Amino acid sequence: MQDFECFRLEVAEFVATVTMCRAPVNAQNAKFREELMAIFDQLHDREDVRAVVLTGEGKTFSAGADLKDRPDRNQPGVYPRHNRWVREAFYSVLECDKPVIAAINGPAIGAGFALALSCDIMLAAEDAWVAMTEVDVGLAGGVRHILQVFGRSDARLMFYTARRVPAAELYRIGAVSGVYPRERLLAEAQAVAREIAAKSPLAVRAAKRSFNLVEEMTLRDGYRYEQSQTVELSRTEDSKEAQAAFREKRKPVFKGR
Repeated sequence: MQDFECFRLEVAEFVATVTMCRAPVNAQNAKFREELMAIFDQLHDREDVRAVVLTGEGKTFSAGADLKDRPDRNQPGVYPRHNRWVREAFYSVLECDKPVIAAINGPAIGAGFALALSCDIMLAAEDAWVAMTEVDVGLAGGVRHILQVFGRSDARLMFYTARRVPAAELYRIGAVSGVYPRERLLAEAQAVAREIAAKSPLAVRAAKRSFNLVEEMTLRDGYRYEQSQTVELSRTEDSKEAQAAFREKRKPVFKGR
């Protein structure tokens, strides 16, 4: 098993638990992003992983970008390369074939919240909160990320003021799917991951691809794409096993093919 400086990776029962452990607040620097991409590219291909939980060690999910690791504007080409790596780090989570559950164990700030928003499902600890503090440090990234879960006015209010939004409010507006005591959060997230892992891995992967692709499509085009996925799945052994298990009232045994 590969060792990482900024993460801990554990796999059990087809569920990978990825824990950010860059003390003290899981700030994201170049090494963090490099390892994040390496881990999620690996999980993308691993047959013994069907769902992923991403969480943070300690009291913070991620405090966002490490401001000590900013690029030097006086060096031509450094900023475009830095920005490309930041984008690709988020995309490695978004584009991972396996559903990813963010277990937001504490504050998720700036790029930390963007990382959580790159996951498929978000669960939060009762005392967790999120904030986009870019305006406080003279930056502006993350607007498109928060527009996924906040309405027009709320997104602007949050971003312009850099105010904190607590977990209870995130749950009220449907941004997170559950709020739990901190000590229960990881177990709850892993339980959801195991529930997903019990489904046909081919069907789940097809569903994730659909979610990532159809969001910007019209209803007609999106549904037509989803139907094409169904046609492809109908030819697989897993699809036949799922239907046979349903008829025979037993638990299906999926092989991922």
